[in-house]
Amino acid sequence: MKLSIVIVNYNVRQYVENCLHSVYAAASGIDIEVFVVDNASSDGSVAYLRERFPQVRYMENQVNMGFSKANNKAIREATGDYVLLLNPDTTISENVLRECIAFADEHPKTGAIGVRMHNEDGTVAPESRRAVPTPWIALTKYLGHSRRYYMSHLPWDQPARIEVVSGAFCFLRHTALTEVGLLDEDYFMYGEDIDLSYQLLRHGYENWYLPLDIVHFKGRSTIKTSFRYAYVFYKAMLIFFVKHYLSFLHIYK
Repeated sequence: MKLSIVIVNYNVRQYVENCLHSVYAAASGIDIEVFVVDNASSDGSVAYLRERFPQVRYMENQVNMGFSKANNKAIREATGDYVLLLNPDTTISENVLRECIAFADEHPKTGAIGVRMHNEDGTVAPESRRAVPTPWIALTKYLGHSRRYYMSHLPWDQPARIEVVSGAFCFLRHTALTEVGLLDEDYFMYGEDIDLSYQLLRHGYENWYLPLDIVHFKGRSTIKTSFRYAYVFYKAMLIFFVKHYLSFLHIYK
């Protein structure tokens, strides 16, 4: 098996349907397996999707396990040389999978690959390339100076080494993913992509940005205007900071 693709769904069956159509269009001639992990959706997602994509392997959780645990559940069953973690609210261009595989095959030190993500309005999403949020970089971003965090010095039309690959499209070497220990399940949502990218770098792998296009309908799979979002997001940042910079503290459990 060349590629395993994991999509975590929570009440966004229409977006998953569009995502899967784009995946199978891009996967022509590639040996793939696709997992949809459903986090206890209430919109009949699994029945709806199974009727339209019977070839997908569905995993139905009885509760919302969060992003990390749901992805890990599928990763443990995946058999591909590469694993793609893909947000349900994305659609990918037809050359994306083939180009990522070719690049990773030719660059064996590659741990993860991210791509050029476009917002719904066509603009390029700056979070397509990010730096590890060290205390200094996190502080400068908080103060409104985000150029270093978003690695804005890099060109958009050329491959480049980056530090953090977005979890919306995170193409991973399976052996590297296994070596670093999968996604940290202390993260419910947000921050797990930063942590995983950082762990890959610490293990000697390279993370790359490739100028390949996807559309990310940001926020369609999460609610970003609620207190719950703020709580989960800032808790994730606290987990990362304590884990990697204040490891003698254990206050995030």
